[in-house]
Amino acid sequence: MNLFFNSSFGLKLDAKQVVAEILRFMKSEPKWKYKIIIGSDSEALQSKNADFVTAVVVHRIGNGGQYFWRRLQVGKFHTLRDRIIREVMLSLEAAHLILSELKASNLSDNWTFEIHADIGENGETKVLIQEVVGIIRANNFEVKTKPESYAASKVADRHV
Repeated sequence: MNLFFNSSFGLKLDAKQVVAEILRFMKSEPKWKYKIIIGSDSEALQSKNADFVTAVVVHRIGNGGQYFWRRLQVGKFHTLRDRIIREVMLSLEAAHLILSELKASNLSDNWTFEIHADIGENGETKVLIQEVVGIIRANNFEVKTKPESYAASKVADRHV
């Protein structure tokens, strides 16, 4: 599996390097509050395979942000539910990876951590809200769904 994230400068970064960039960004303006957010989106391909993108966003609340992303193509998906659950699992995997690196850095407490799910009250995914929110909360993460889930529905979506 591709463990490297892309930066806006076209660099390939591993999780430690992504966290180093997040820390550099946060330390450059330490008085601001930050949100670190993970979100994934996917697109079904004609072959029934799916293209998945996971985004790691660091949002300087009220003053911009930056993000990193990675793309994976994995297996065949015959249902929307299976694809959405895989998005959630990819987000959780990235969240555990990034969060463990962040906690090791002794970062100040001016940040929060969220997972954004690409599901909402409108459309086919509304029947999955309870299940997806339950999976994410069971992993001890704060979760946002559409329309608040911009890391998945806007950032990751732009690279699918």
